[in-house]
Amino acid sequence: MTSRKKTEPGGRRLGRDESELWTNITRSVKPLRRRPAKIDAHDLPKAEPPPFATAPISPLRGAADVAIRTPKSAPPLAPISRRTKQKLARGTEAIDGRIDLHGLTQAQAQDALLRFLRHAQSEGMRFVLVITGKGRVRFDAEREAGVLRREVPRWLKLREFRDYVVGYEPAHVGHGGEGALYVRLRRARG
Repeated sequence: MTSRKKTEPGGRRLGRDESELWTNITRSVKPLRRRPAKIDAHDLPKAEPPPFATAPISPLRGAADVAIRTPKSAPPLAPISRRTKQKLARGTEAIDGRIDLHGLTQAQAQDALLRFLRHAQSEGMRFVLVITGKGRVRFDAEREAGVLRREVPRWLKLREFRDYVVGYEPAHVGHGGEGALYVRLRRARG
Protein backbone atom coordinates (compact mmCIF):
# COMPACT_ATOMS: atom_id res chain seq x y z
CA MET A 1 0.00 0.00 0.00
CA THR A 2 1.44 3.34 -1.02
CA SER A 3 0.61 6.45 0.87
CA ARG A 4 0.14 9.73 -0.94
CA LYS A 5 2.18 12.51 0.51
CA LYS A 6 1.05 16.10 0.21
CA THR A 7 3.31 18.56 -1.48
CA GLU A 8 3.86 22.21 -0.57
CA PRO A 9 3.74 24.85 -3.32
CA GLY A 10 7.55 25.01 -3.23
CA GLY A 11 7.78 21.33 -4.14
CA ARG A 12 8.79 19.87 -0.72
CA ARG A 13 6.85 16.78 0.34
CA LEU A 14 5.17 16.85 3.75
CA GLY A 15 6.12 14.23 6.29
CA ARG A 16 3.54 11.98 7.96
CA ASP A 17 3.25 14.19 11.06
CA GLU A 18 3.04 17.37 8.97
CA SER A 19 0.41 15.83 6.72
CA GLU A 20 -1.76 14.78 9.70
CA LEU A 21 -1.36 18.19 11.28
CA TRP A 22 -2.30 19.93 8.02
CA THR A 23 -5.39 17.70 7.62
CA ASN A 24 -6.53 18.45 11.20
CA ILE A 25 -6.04 22.19 10.74
CA THR A 26 -7.93 22.36 7.46
CA ARG A 27 -10.87 20.48 8.98
CA SER A 28 -11.10 22.90 11.92
CA VAL A 29 -11.00 26.13 9.90
CA LYS A 30 -14.22 28.10 9.58
CA PRO A 31 -14.84 30.92 7.09
CA LEU A 32 -14.20 34.41 8.48
CA ARG A 33 -17.55 35.80 7.39
CA ARG A 34 -20.69 34.68 5.73
CA ARG A 35 -21.88 36.25 2.51
CA PRO A 36 -24.54 38.91 3.02
CA ALA A 37 -27.99 38.13 1.78
CA LYS A 38 -28.72 40.15 -1.33
CA ILE A 39 -32.38 41.07 -1.43
CA ASP A 40 -33.98 42.49 -4.53
CA ALA A 41 -36.35 45.36 -3.78
CA HIS A 42 -38.97 43.88 -6.12
CA ASP A 43 -39.09 40.52 -4.27
CA LEU A 44 -40.13 41.99 -0.92
CA PRO A 45 -43.74 41.76 0.26
CA LYS A 46 -45.93 44.77 -0.45
CA ALA A 47 -45.95 47.54 2.13
CA GLU A 48 -48.53 47.49 4.89
CA PRO A 49 -50.60 50.59 5.62
CA PRO A 50 -48.85 53.01 7.98
CA PRO A 51 -49.41 52.18 11.67
CA PHE A 52 -50.80 55.66 12.40
CA ALA A 53 -53.43 56.53 9.84
CA THR A 54 -55.08 59.88 9.53
CA ALA A 55 -58.52 60.46 10.99
CA PRO A 56 -61.37 60.50 8.47
CA ILE A 57 -62.33 63.92 7.17
CA SER A 58 -65.87 64.90 8.09
CA PRO A 59 -67.82 67.11 5.73
CA LEU A 60 -68.04 69.76 8.47
CA ARG A 61 -64.29 70.05 8.98
CA GLY A 62 -61.60 70.97 6.49
CA ALA A 63 -58.50 68.93 5.74
CA ALA A 64 -56.40 71.37 7.79
CA ASP A 65 -58.37 70.47 10.93
CA VAL A 66 -57.63 66.74 10.72
CA ALA A 67 -55.11 65.56 13.31
CA ILE A 68 -52.66 62.79 12.57
CA ARG A 69 -52.36 60.20 15.32
CA THR A 70 -48.70 59.64 16.11
CA PRO A 71 -46.86 58.11 19.05
CA LYS A 72 -45.73 60.52 21.75
CA SER A 73 -42.08 60.02 20.90
CA ALA A 74 -40.23 57.96 18.37
CA PRO A 75 -36.98 56.32 19.45
CA PRO A 76 -34.00 58.62 18.83
CA LEU A 77 -31.28 57.85 16.28
CA ALA A 78 -27.78 57.07 17.50
CA PRO A 79 -24.66 57.15 15.32
CA ILE A 80 -22.78 53.92 14.64
CA SER A 81 -19.54 53.95 16.63
CA ARG A 82 -16.24 54.44 14.83
CA ARG A 83 -15.05 51.03 16.00
CA THR A 84 -18.17 49.27 14.69
CA LYS A 85 -17.85 51.10 11.38
CA GLN A 86 -14.23 49.90 11.13
CA LYS A 87 -15.34 46.33 11.82
CA LEU A 88 -17.97 46.59 9.08
CA ALA A 89 -15.41 47.97 6.64
CA ARG A 90 -12.88 45.23 7.44
CA GLY A 91 -15.47 42.46 7.31
CA THR A 92 -15.06 41.35 10.93
CA GLU A 93 -18.66 42.48 11.59
CA ALA A 94 -21.08 40.95 9.12
CA ILE A 95 -23.34 42.96 6.86
CA ASP A 96 -26.46 40.82 7.04
CA GLY A 97 -28.27 42.22 4.01
CA ARG A 98 -28.15 44.84 1.30
CA ILE A 99 -30.56 46.70 -0.92
CA ASP A 100 -29.69 48.56 -4.10
CA LEU A 101 -32.01 51.48 -4.86
CA HIS A 102 -30.45 52.34 -8.24
CA GLY A 103 -32.97 53.03 -10.97
CA LEU A 104 -35.95 53.57 -8.67
CA THR A 105 -38.00 56.74 -8.38
CA GLN A 106 -38.13 58.45 -4.99
CA ALA A 107 -41.55 56.96 -4.19
CA GLN A 108 -40.49 53.46 -5.29
CA ALA A 109 -37.22 53.72 -3.37
CA GLN A 110 -38.89 54.91 -0.16
CA ASP A 111 -41.46 52.11 -0.32
CA ALA A 112 -38.80 49.48 -1.14
CA LEU A 113 -36.53 50.72 1.66
CA LEU A 114 -39.30 50.57 4.26
CA ARG A 115 -40.30 47.05 3.16
CA PHE A 116 -36.65 45.96 3.18
CA LEU A 117 -36.04 47.31 6.70
CA ARG A 118 -39.22 45.65 7.98
CA HIS A 119 -38.16 42.35 6.43
CA ALA A 120 -34.56 42.64 7.68
CA GLN A 121 -35.71 43.36 11.24
CA SER A 122 -38.10 40.39 11.21
CA GLU A 123 -35.22 38.17 10.03
CA GLY A 124 -33.07 39.33 12.96
CA MET A 125 -30.50 41.22 10.88
CA ARG A 126 -28.32 43.74 12.74
CA PHE A 127 -26.49 45.64 10.00
CA VAL A 128 -27.57 46.24 6.42
CA LEU A 129 -26.08 48.15 3.53
CA VAL A 130 -28.33 50.59 1.67
CA ILE A 131 -26.90 51.47 -1.74
CA THR A 132 -28.20 54.79 -3.04
CA GLY A 133 -25.62 55.51 -5.70
CA LYS A 134 -23.65 58.73 -5.94
CA GLY A 135 -25.84 60.20 -8.64
CA ARG A 136 -24.93 61.51 -12.04
CA VAL A 137 -22.59 64.42 -12.18
CA ARG A 138 -24.30 66.90 -14.47
CA PHE A 139 -23.83 70.59 -14.45
CA ASP A 140 -27.13 71.71 -15.93
CA ALA A 141 -29.88 73.21 -13.82
CA GLU A 142 -32.51 70.74 -15.03
CA ARG A 143 -31.35 67.67 -13.09
CA GLU A 144 -30.09 67.36 -9.57
CA ALA A 145 -27.27 64.91 -8.92
CA GLY A 146 -27.72 62.22 -6.29
CA VAL A 147 -31.38 62.64 -5.31
CA LEU A 148 -31.56 59.27 -3.49
CA ARG A 149 -28.17 59.89 -1.91
CA ARG A 150 -29.58 63.08 -0.41
CA GLU A 151 -33.08 61.79 0.44
CA VAL A 152 -32.40 58.40 2.06
CA PRO A 153 -30.77 59.92 5.20
CA ARG A 154 -33.81 62.20 5.51
CA TRP A 155 -36.16 59.22 5.23
CA LEU A 156 -34.25 57.30 7.91
CA LYS A 157 -35.00 60.17 10.31
CA LEU A 158 -38.77 59.90 9.72
CA ARG A 159 -40.94 58.32 12.40
CA GLU A 160 -42.05 55.43 10.20
CA PHE A 161 -38.42 54.37 9.74
CA ARG A 162 -37.23 54.98 13.31
CA ASP A 163 -39.07 51.90 14.60
CA TYR A 164 -36.60 49.88 12.52
CA VAL A 165 -33.41 51.98 12.50
CA VAL A 166 -31.03 52.60 15.41
CA GLY A 167 -28.60 54.68 13.37
CA TYR A 168 -26.71 55.01 10.12
CA GLU A 169 -23.36 56.16 8.79
CA PRO A 170 -21.80 56.58 5.33
CA ALA A 171 -20.23 53.33 4.14
CA HIS A 172 -16.53 52.65 3.64
CA VAL A 173 -15.14 53.15 0.13
CA GLY A 174 -15.01 49.36 -0.31
CA HIS A 175 -18.77 49.16 0.22
CA GLY A 176 -19.72 52.13 -1.96
CA GLY A 177 -18.41 55.12 -0.02
CA GLU A 178 -20.60 58.19 -0.45
CA GLY A 179 -23.11 56.17 -2.47
CA ALA A 180 -24.03 53.77 0.36
CA LEU A 181 -24.99 53.74 4.04
CA TYR A 182 -24.44 51.27 6.87
CA VAL A 183 -27.73 51.00 8.76
CA ARG A 184 -28.01 49.44 12.22
CA LEU A 185 -31.41 47.87 12.90
CA ARG A 186 -33.42 47.72 16.10
CA ARG A 187 -34.20 44.30 17.47
CA ALA A 188 -37.73 43.15 16.78
CA ARG A 189 -40.06 43.55 19.74
CA GLY A 190 -41.87 40.60 21.20
